[in-house]
Amino acid sequence: MSPLAVPAFRKYLAARWLASVSVQMMSVAVGVQVYAATGRTQDLALVGLVQFVPMLVCVLPAGRAADTWDGRSVAWWCDVAFALCAAVLFACADAGRSAMPWVYAALALLGVGRSFYGPAVSSLVPRLVGPERLSRAVAMQAGAWQTAAIGGPALTGLLLVSGRPRHVYAVALVGTFVALALMGWLRLDRSVEPVRHDRDEPRGRGALEGLRFVFGHDLLLSVLLLDFLAVFLGGATALIPVIVKDELHMGGNVVGWLRAAPAVGAACVSLWLARNPIRAKAGQKLLVSVAVFGAGTIVFGLSKSVWLSGLALLVIGAADTISVVVRGTLVQHATPASMRGRVSAVNQLFVSASNELGEFESGMLATWLGAVSAVVIGGVGTIAVVAGTAARFRVLRELERVEDCAPRQG
Repeated sequence: MSPLAVPAFRKYLAARWLASVSVQMMSVAVGVQVYAATGRTQDLALVGLVQFVPMLVCVLPAGRAADTWDGRSVAWWCDVAFALCAAVLFACADAGRSAMPWVYAALALLGVGRSFYGPAVSSLVPRLVGPERLSRAVAMQAGAWQTAAIGGPALTGLLLVSGRPRHVYAVALVGTFVALALMGWLRLDRSVEPVRHDRDEPRGRGALEGLRFVFGHDLLLSVLLLDFLAVFLGGATALIPVIVKDELHMGGNVVGWLRAAPAVGAACVSLWLARNPIRAKAGQKLLVSVAVFGAGTIVFGLSKSVWLSGLALLVIGAADTISVVVRGTLVQHATPASMRGRVSAVNQLFVSASNELGEFESGMLATWLGAVSAVVIGGVGTIAVVAGTAARFRVLRELERVEDCAPRQG
């Protein structure tokens, strides 16, 4: 039976999709708003930094919370945070530079909500569908996230045709309220009890167990480090508003479409991998895909055509998906069930650090050297990281099938 036959799973999927779309919309629109209000790339850098710092502080406790507490309640409060962020951004949309402190405060709250949301909602799936339908439910959940990653920026682009982020924030606010209501109506299968971490264990020790596990597992560490460094150096999406305005000389609607381009590439590769999973030489294919990610970033930085820029971003998203699939599969297969929340939180920490710190790095480098140089240097750095990782981690070079990995140390 399909997981969609379970009413609670349908509500869960809709709630997560709406929350993801709303967060994506806010993330795209705020870059346009900040750059339009200040005209400074260092302010775009702060957009990433103020989201990352709360994530850095909260993500490990968030993993422990996912292994210890009711994920539905945690996710509900995260939806409350998302709605509050949308409301603040809506109120500040036309206020100009004077509203920047409130904008950054809302983004900091968004970072807190995102750090707790991912591990919490992931822990809910087994209690919604049971073990026999879990694999199909996870695949549907991944597909829903990909459509959200495409739909959020694309819808933002349509709404930005008028040039007003306020319209984007209004739609995001409605989406978060509906997600909030759906998450509150979820009913879990009480016959499927989650694996719970000992609540009496010292909090610091419990939260850090996931970090210790990752740093004691060479294969998992190599994959996480490769993804982190590649996206940190080669992430070009933070500078899309600058490239579109200053290099392509186009409007805010193009920002939305270009932000959606990587997700379109990612969705195509996800569909292909669903029918043709990686069955051999997974490590080598991962390394090649990250090198292609870096090459696509260089092309995007040098492009003077919106069509070539879009194609480069499609390739970037497609190549990044291979890393996402390998990393996500490895986290599931190489991690004991009782620690998946905490290891997932560490994974999210690496991902968030690469994205948000990458935005900060790109914004500051663009301030010093210009947006084009910042993007191209990041792409070259990504290719260098691939070479260094391949040389350092033999276990990654020789990886055949991720599914065959068992929990182990060293």
